[in-house]
Amino acid sequence: MATKTKEYLAEVRKKTGFSDYKIAQEYDINQSNLSKYKSGKSALSETHAWLFASILGLSPAEVVANTKIEQAKINKNKVKLEFWQEQLEKLSSNSESLKIAIAQINPIVGDIKNNAQQIIDLSFEAFDLGTTLLVFPELALIGYPPEDLLLREGFISQAEEAVEYIRTQLPETMSIIFGAPTRFDGGLYNSAYLIQHGQIRTYHKQKLPNYGVFDEKRYFRAGNKPFVFECNGRRIGLVVCEDAWDAEPIGIAVDFGAQTIISLNASPFQINKHTERLETIKQRVCEYKVDFIYVNMVGGQDELVFDGGSFAMDKHGEVTQQLPFFQVAMQVLDAPSKIPPYEPIEKTLYDALVLATKDYINKNGVFNGAVIGLSGGIDSALTLAIAVDALGSEHIQAIMMPYEYTSSMSLEDAKAQASSMGVDYQEVNIHPMVSSFNMQLSPLFAGLTPDTTEENLQARIRGTLLMAISNKSGKIVLTTGNKSEMAVGYATLYGDMSGGFAPLKDIAKTMVYRLAKYRNTINYVIPGRVIDRAPSAELAPNQIDSDSLPPYDELDAILELFIEQKQSVSQIIQQGHNPDTVKRITRLVLNNEYKRRQSAPGPKVSANAFGKERRYPMTSKFQP
Repeated sequence: MATKTKEYLAEVRKKTGFSDYKIAQEYDINQSNLSKYKSGKSALSETHAWLFASILGLSPAEVVANTKIEQAKINKNKVKLEFWQEQLEKLSSNSESLKIAIAQINPIVGDIKNNAQQIIDLSFEAFDLGTTLLVFPELALIGYPPEDLLLREGFISQAEEAVEYIRTQLPETMSIIFGAPTRFDGGLYNSAYLIQHGQIRTYHKQKLPNYGVFDEKRYFRAGNKPFVFECNGRRIGLVVCEDAWDAEPIGIAVDFGAQTIISLNASPFQINKHTERLETIKQRVCEYKVDFIYVNMVGGQDELVFDGGSFAMDKHGEVTQQLPFFQVAMQVLDAPSKIPPYEPIEKTLYDALVLATKDYINKNGVFNGAVIGLSGGIDSALTLAIAVDALGSEHIQAIMMPYEYTSSMSLEDAKAQASSMGVDYQEVNIHPMVSSFNMQLSPLFAGLTPDTTEENLQARIRGTLLMAISNKSGKIVLTTGNKSEMAVGYATLYGDMSGGFAPLKDIAKTMVYRLAKYRNTINYVIPGRVIDRAPSAELAPNQIDSDSLPPYDELDAILELFIEQKQSVSQIIQQGHNPDTVKRITRLVLNNEYKRRQSAPGPKVSANAFGKERRYPMTSKFQP
């Protein structure tokens, strides 16, 4: 759609800082004509079209063509309208080629100086490849989510200084777009910065997400204006992440003449999220007939993991470029590329867990590796594989801590996996420690029947040992519990829950088995018996998990309905589940919130993860 006179006038006011009166004086424009331009009652004259093009650094021929289109519409002259629309299309096709590149980067929250240098370095790299416009993700300068860092004056000041530094370092003919906060008119905005011809312009995100893991209304004001700019004869509209999930911002940008939409994103991964993105963007491009470039962040940040997967889509809804998932990448969008084949969910999830674990440990810069309590069971086996793939076997230590209930199979399988993965493996028998604790506690427990107290004591001794090794070695303890166990409290507080990061925190037990089988397709590292045997905590004689819990396929089905889908007890029972089992499981979920509040962080991969996303009261009488 052609750009209107009043829009050009608004850009001139913004560029010059002049009032309408000053513009009339400075450029010898009749005040009456200027009033008509402002109201939209009159289109620019050719002379003024040429003048405005010069002020704004635009193609004079294109501004004149847009002016003629507007005049034809006002006069309802269909012949002239078609003629000048054809001329505008020819101008666009004959303009200097536009080469856009995507920089799918992995910034660190708060590492403003190094994030800025990365933006500069990649800009020069892209410039050497002949790139006209390089696009970075949402809030790429400061990382996402910065949370309450945004409330610190010094943090925002550093970001502002970095923006100016970036501007001074870029090649004059290079244009870049990146995300950073903006202070404007007493408020803070989540903005897209365009640096073009040495000048800075900003677009402010209009739709602020405030659900799930997002709290943007806590920090930002919402913008209310579209942003469309010209680059080598192409009119490009900017949106930021949530804007694209709402039709309005894109529709307005198209009304302002956008032929291509670029969306800057920090979109966290969860199962099937990329399919949702593609479906949403396809709906937008088919509705508005525009090309679309979707630029996403990659990397782990506390409980979130960003999967990248940036893409370009043409106005027919066809994906023409697809960047890799869970990898840093820069790609020039100069020709359609081969779209990678569909990947099974097990691979996608496993890659997400590896990246999240790697970035949590490496980005914090506090730990030199990881230590894991290797039990011979499925959860610790998968956690060990993730840790080795994330950090390298030389940075991993596996500790087996047997007691009298530990089977010989567990000892053999733990040692076999540690050997196959090339990690440091040690055994510490906890029998003397358990005996000592029991002896000291016996006067206090006199006359009381042994119960889970004695079982939990074993787990707490193991947790203490692992934390001691962590203190001494500088390695973080990776806890090995899964979502199914954490949901119902089948874990020992200050025992097997001790640690700094929980890779499987959002992984259901049934998926743990699927991921273990997938990992063995890469190379066989998890002993088959670990996958095939009945799961057991081995805290009591002949103990198996099903002594305390329903079979995991049944448990996970109930938990999916109750946690992810938020269904009531009656709704779950109506789907064929045993009423007593449903009531017991849902009660366990609600009663164990206090445990989860004290659990280690872990990567969100589901639609409703424990931690930052799912926030329930610890004290509550709610009956589901």
